[in-house]
Amino acid sequence: MSASTKSEFVVVANRLPVDRVVDEDGEASWRRSPGGLVTAIVPVMQRRGGAWVGWVGAPDEDLEPFEAEGLDLVPIRLSAEEVERYYEGFSNATLWPLYHDVVATPVYKRTLWDAYVRVNRRFAEAAAEIADEGAIVWIQDYQLQLVPKMLRELRPDLRIGFFLHIPFPPMELFVQLPWRKQIIEGLLGADLVGFQTADAAANFARLCKRLAGAKTHRNEIVFDDRVVRAEAHPISVDVNELVELIGRPEVRQRAVEIREELGNPGTILLGVDRLDYTKGIRQRLQAFSELFRDGRLKSGDAVFVQIATPSRERVEEYRLLRDDIELYVGRANGMFSELGAPIINYLHTSYTRDELAALFLAADVMVVTPLRDGMNLVAKEYVACRADLRGSLVLSEFAGAAEEMKRAFLVNPYDIDGMKQTLLDAMNASPAEQHRRMRALRKRVIEYDVDRWAHDFLQALERPSTSERSLDEVAPAV
Repeated sequence: MSASTKSEFVVVANRLPVDRVVDEDGEASWRRSPGGLVTAIVPVMQRRGGAWVGWVGAPDEDLEPFEAEGLDLVPIRLSAEEVERYYEGFSNATLWPLYHDVVATPVYKRTLWDAYVRVNRRFAEAAAEIADEGAIVWIQDYQLQLVPKMLRELRPDLRIGFFLHIPFPPMELFVQLPWRKQIIEGLLGADLVGFQTADAAANFARLCKRLAGAKTHRNEIVFDDRVVRAEAHPISVDVNELVELIGRPEVRQRAVEIREELGNPGTILLGVDRLDYTKGIRQRLQAFSELFRDGRLKSGDAVFVQIATPSRERVEEYRLLRDDIELYVGRANGMFSELGAPIINYLHTSYTRDELAALFLAADVMVVTPLRDGMNLVAKEYVACRADLRGSLVLSEFAGAAEEMKRAFLVNPYDIDGMKQTLLDAMNASPAEQHRRMRALRKRVIEYDVDRWAHDFLQALERPSTSERSLDEVAPAV
């Protein structure tokens, strides 16, 4: 791909959709990254002759645009200082906790904000350079919330969409942010701003009215003589990929082996999370272990398998979280386990898609209890894998997925006693009840898979906006 190539469809995300791999001979190559976002967007890119703008994942690398895995890629360079201040700093120490209900205290530092502005401008300039006349540009997530406005100033001919994958906070929390108006006006550079839930879209519209003086009417926001739409487009999973995985004989056999390795307990409960303070890992393990303390479970009745994928290992708060969870697991196992049969199997590592699919098949109860989550695709992956209509899903009320998955066993993760009872209810659900719940859950996940998400968002983005009508008709003065 040459630097002069223009694309009619451009994706802008913090990371490129490829990972560098090094073989036994030391030769480096690029491999497509796993994950729903890449799976959903890559086919659209290939159909439309698209390009992807993003960081390669390593500091101080200055690469020319290149092609890998059939994708046209435009790398963005980040210095080690920018990784620390823009990515680990403003994105993940300021915005991440603020947008997740201040589960941890956000850090408000001007040096972090300055880096965020500088890097967002670099992404915007790269997108402006690569986009063809009248192209569609789809910007992804909280790391790049200033890009829509910056890009519109550079290229007003473009059709710009933005999608936020994490929660968007209510006004009472968002207004803490010293740069609140700049973020709101940054997002208002888009034609369509997509959120995981209707509540998040409503939060955004209210903030536009208060902080930017915009007029609003339903999901339409009039700002700077333009109409911006704020809509819910809940993301989903690649159901076809998961169905293909669970159909493999080796995956099904591995599920049997997992149960045997765990001692064939009465019930296997499973948690699969990135190690993060928003995921509610400590709370669910506490509820589970207290069932043994209370005598409601005994060794052999149930085993909890908790996978905590390493995350942000350089950040002190995450190291402390890991230490706390590992200490708690050791204490619980020491108090309630029998020789050779721990009640909690805690695994701080990453797993392949095959192994995760086998775990989903082996698990009787999937426990997804974030304190706050934009969506949570693990819940949908588990459901997609249970074609047998067996198994129970325990799901936090504070995950975006709860709005779609009403037939899960919904729980407040802050209520430890309530969670204890919900875990027992899920464990003791009859086969008939499991079938009823899982059938309804699977219907939703199958109908609204990740392809449907990408299609619906892009169709909405390309739809002519009401700006073609009188702006007073869209948002009458109030």
